[in-house]
Amino acid sequence: MDRIDRRILHELQRDGRLTNAELAARVDLTPSPCLRRVRQLEQDGVILGYRALLDGAALDRGFQPFVTIVMRHEDKATVADFERQVAALPEVVEAHRLFGDPDYLLRIAVADIAAYERFITDVLSGLPGIAQVNSHLTMKRVKADQGLPTGADRSR
Repeated sequence: MDRIDRRILHELQRDGRLTNAELAARVDLTPSPCLRRVRQLEQDGVILGYRALLDGAALDRGFQPFVTIVMRHEDKATVADFERQVAALPEVVEAHRLFGDPDYLLRIAVADIAAYERFITDVLSGLPGIAQVNSHLTMKRVKADQGLPTGADRSR
């Protein structure tokens, strides 16, 4: 991957709706080679997809706490069942298995604290193998996801 590829990635992370012509102009290429590079980055799995960033509050999903999970049982079948069920829950918008304790970090998106309490009590606590559920409520978002560093700012 060269500096032009990194600039393409940088620009697409900033605005995934750029037309190919706009992107080409921003990275100092003509449209045809720019499109070839984007397609190659997609084919190579560097670009995984495109999506819109949504306002959780506008969708009645503005309450987004983090949850840590400590497992009681970590045998292969229990872990696989837990992960399969967590992945199927629409309220869980992100899930990570961690090294050490806790075992999992989840980001939940629900309407409010009452909906969160119902989700924890009625759904999450009933999943297999869980020993402990801890809630972490954010005071404010200090930095939103800005995409991955591409090194494009250093290659100009």
